[in-house]
Amino acid sequence: MRAAHTALLRHVVVLGHPDPHSFNHAIAARYCEAVLACGQEAVVRDLYALDFDPRLHAGNRPGHATSHLSADVSRELGLLRDADVILFVYPLWFGMPPAMIKGYVDRVLGEALTPHDIKNHVPDAILRGKRFATFSTSATTRAWLEEQGQWRALRQAFDVYLLSIFGMRDGGHTHFDAIVDPIDPRYAGETLLAVETQARLLCSTALAERHAIAAAQTLGTARP
Repeated sequence: MRAAHTALLRHVVVLGHPDPHSFNHAIAARYCEAVLACGQEAVVRDLYALDFDPRLHAGNRPGHATSHLSADVSRELGLLRDADVILFVYPLWFGMPPAMIKGYVDRVLGEALTPHDIKNHVPDAILRGKRFATFSTSATTRAWLEEQGQWRALRQAFDVYLLSIFGMRDGGHTHFDAIVDPIDPRYAGETLLAVETQARLLCSTALAERHAIAAAQTLGTARP
């Protein structure tokens, strides 16, 4: 466990694209560069490169978890425990995140959460209060996604729901549409600049929140 208010602020970047040369990888790389430039820490979890198993097995279903915690889930939880910002980067396939991303939610984020916790709005002990953000891409346009009802469904069924049940704070969902190969260099540059801008904003927000917590604790200990 890191010492409070002394360790670098940590961003855990969960990447869900199988092609190491994809634009999603470029997004994750630019985000990490911006985070490092702000003096904070970035840890990338490339789920395909890690050969992460997205399958939720019978003994690990919510409310049915055994005392045995698999090594890969234990490792991910250790990283998330010390994270200040959790970022998902993924493409939209058939209007939803890839199975890798959903599997990460099932096996890692939801490891300790039970149906009783969800029903009674009990936030997750590890994820509570952390900033959760997303970068997503699609070959289709945002307008088309909205016409099909896919954008609203994604935001409500994935982003809003996850923020609510895990007790995380909203870091925003930035979507880049019309990402096709080959991507226009000018559009790619504008998109990556937007990624960098959002990264700096999240870094600033995380730092301000840490300072606010430290100030509150200092005032609390100073009271008679």
